[in-house]
Amino acid sequence: MKKKALIIGSGLGGLATALRLSSKGFDVEIVEKYHQPGGRLNLLEKDGFSFDTGPSFFSMSYEFDELFRSCGIPNPLQFEELDPIYRVYFKGGKKHFDIHKNLDRLTQEFEAIEPEFRKKIERYLNKAGEIFHDTENTIVKHNYNGKLDYLRQLTKVPLKHLPYLLDSMWGNLEKHFKSEEAKVIFSLVAFFLGSTPFQTPAVYSLLNYTELKHDGYWNVKGGMYEIVRQLKRILEERGVKFHYDAEIVGYENQNGTIDSFRDKHGRKWGADVFVANADAASFRGLVLNRSNYKPERLDKMEWTLAPFTIYLGLNTKLKNLVHHNYFLGDNFRDYSNKIFKSTVSPEKPYYYVNVSSYSNPDCAPAGCENVFILCPVPDMRFKSDWSDREQLAENIVTDLSERIGTDIKKHTIVKEVWTPVEWEQKFNLYRGSGLGLAHGLNQVGGLRPSNRDEHFKNLFYVGASTTPGTGLPIVVISSRLVTDRILQNG
Repeated sequence: MKKKALIIGSGLGGLATALRLSSKGFDVEIVEKYHQPGGRLNLLEKDGFSFDTGPSFFSMSYEFDELFRSCGIPNPLQFEELDPIYRVYFKGGKKHFDIHKNLDRLTQEFEAIEPEFRKKIERYLNKAGEIFHDTENTIVKHNYNGKLDYLRQLTKVPLKHLPYLLDSMWGNLEKHFKSEEAKVIFSLVAFFLGSTPFQTPAVYSLLNYTELKHDGYWNVKGGMYEIVRQLKRILEERGVKFHYDAEIVGYENQNGTIDSFRDKHGRKWGADVFVANADAASFRGLVLNRSNYKPERLDKMEWTLAPFTIYLGLNTKLKNLVHHNYFLGDNFRDYSNKIFKSTVSPEKPYYYVNVSSYSNPDCAPAGCENVFILCPVPDMRFKSDWSDREQLAENIVTDLSERIGTDIKKHTIVKEVWTPVEWEQKFNLYRGSGLGLAHGLNQVGGLRPSNRDEHFKNLFYVGASTTPGTGLPIVVISSRLVTDRILQNG
C-alpha cells in the first residue's frame, strides 16, 4: 500500500516536495489556508490585469531543471534571461545605472566614477565565486543532524573564507570599491535576504556572483505564477488533491508520531508523513505549542523585513523603466540603520518597481501597464498600526511619478495595497515578515529550525525558515533535502 503524505501549505516548497514525493510513490494530499496555491508566489487578478504578488525574478535557474529532471519529466517552464538585470535610480542623480551580466557593458556604467572598475569587479566576483562553489554542496545542499554536525561540516570549508563570516557585506564592499554608488548597488542583494548590507555577513557576496557571473536573473514566460500553474497541473494529473480554506490550528499524536492535523473547521487530516510548508519557527510555536517557540521567543529571533506592496494597473505605457528597477534616496546608511525597527512609515521611502508587462504583455490589457511596487518596511513587532497605508502609497507613487516623468496617479485604473497586516493574514507570515527568519550567523545552516521535527518522527518542514534558507531556488533545494530526510526515515 502506498504511504500517504500530507503537505501543509502550497508554497513553492510544498509544491516541489509534493512533486518529488509523488515521484517516489507516495499518495500526496495538500491543504492550504488561502483560496489558491502559491504562498508568497501568488497571483492577484483584477479588471484584466494580473499581478505576481511576491517574487518577480530568480537566479540559479538550473535548480528548477533539477527538480523536474529528478521527477522524470521535462521542464515545462520557459525561462527568459533578463538584460539588463535591473536598473538603479539615485535621488537627485544625473543618470541611472543599468546592471548587466556582460562585464564590458557593466564597466561602461561605472568607469566614470570608479577607476579600474573592470579589474575591481573581476577580483570581487572571483572571490565571491570561490565562496559560492566552496559552500554550495558542503553547506547549502546538506542536511544536518544537530549543531555539532553543522560545526563539523563547517570545518570542510576552506579557512580562507573565515574573515567573510566575521565581516559585513558593506565592509567587504568598502575593501573593493571607492564610489558610494558601486557599494550601494552591489549591496542591494542583502535586501533579497530581507536584511541590510550592514547586518548581512560578507559571505553573501556569493549572491553577487550568482547574479552577475554564474547564472544571472530570469523571468518566466507568462509571469512568475506560471511556476505554480505548471506544478499544480502536473500534480493534479498525478492524482494529488488540493484543499483550500484549510488553515491548520491543531493536531493529534501518540507514541511520538502525529496521527492527524486539525483545521479551523474541525476537519482532521491524517497521513503517514506530514510536511509543513508553513514557517518552520512559528508553526512550532503557534500550532505545536513548543515552549522554545512561544511568541515572546519568536519575537526575539531575527526576522526579515516586511513587504509593503502596491499593485497598479495603468491605462498608459511607461518609459524610462525596465523589468526590474530600484529607486533609492541619498541617505543609504542612515535609512538602512533605521528601517528595521522604525515605528513609523519612512518619509522618503526606498522601493523596488517591477513592470512585468514589459516581459509578459498578457499581464495587462492592450495599451496598459501593470506595475508592482515593493517597499521594505518594519515587521509588526515594531509597527503594528498601518492606518497610514494610503499616505505611504501616495508618497511612493508621487516620488515615482516625478522620477520617471509620468503622472501615475492620473493613469491609474486599478490599485490595491497590501501592508504587513495583509501579508500575515493571507499567508501566515509571522508578524508580516516577508521572507521568514533572517540569515544572521546564528540563524544559518544547521542553526536554522531543522527540517526534521525534534519530537515527532513523521513530521518534517520545507520552506524559507528551515534549511537552507530563503529564495525560490533555495526553497527548491529545501524540497530536495526534506525529501531525502523522509526517504531515509523509511
